[in-house]
Amino acid sequence: MNDLIVLNKPYGVVCQFSAHEKHGCLKDYVDKPGFYPAGRLDTDSEGLLLLTDNGRLQARIADPKFKQEKTYWAQVEGVPDEAKLNGLRRGVDLGDFVTRPAKVRVLEDGEADKLWPRQPPIRVRKTVPDFWVEIKITEGKNRQVRRMTAKAGYPCLRLVRVAVGRLNIFELDLALGEWRFAPFQP
Repeated sequence: MNDLIVLNKPYGVVCQFSAHEKHGCLKDYVDKPGFYPAGRLDTDSEGLLLLTDNGRLQARIADPKFKQEKTYWAQVEGVPDEAKLNGLRRGVDLGDFVTRPAKVRVLEDGEADKLWPRQPPIRVRKTVPDFWVEIKITEGKNRQVRRMTAKAGYPCLRLVRVAVGRLNIFELDLALGEWRFAPFQP
C-alpha cells in the first residue's frame, strides 16, 4: 500500500495543493489526489516533506505526542559558541512556549556541500560569518527552528529538513522537486 510520499520541497513552495498567487504549490510537484502534508515546511524552508492519504499515519508523523524526530540543517549567522548551542540543547523559552531539549551539533566543514544550491541564493554578507548547525527536535511548531536559532543569537539564513525519523533525504537520493513513495520508518 502506498500511503506515504516523500518530496524534496524546494524553497518558495507553499505546503498546500491549491494555487497560490505568489508561490508555487505542492500540486506543481505531486499530482496524487487524496494526499496531504504530514507536517508542514514554511515557504522559505526546503527539504524533506512527507505526504500521506492515511489519517492515522498523518497523526503518527505530525503530532508532537508521538515525539517523531525531525532533523534540520540550518545555515546561521555568527560563530559557533558552546554556551549558545547549549541553550538550544536545554530548550528555549520562545515566549508562547518552551521547546523540548534539542540535539545540536555543528556540521563539519564541507558537510553541507551535499545540499543542492538554493534558488534564489541566500543573502551573503562578507563582514558577517556564518556556519551550519544540525538541530534535531521532536516538536515542529510554527517556525520553531528559526525562532530557536534567533533566540540563541543566530539568525537563520537557510533551513533544510534533512530527515523525519529514519527517512533521510540523502539516503532517499531525492533531487530537488522530486518525490517517490516510501515506507514509513519511525
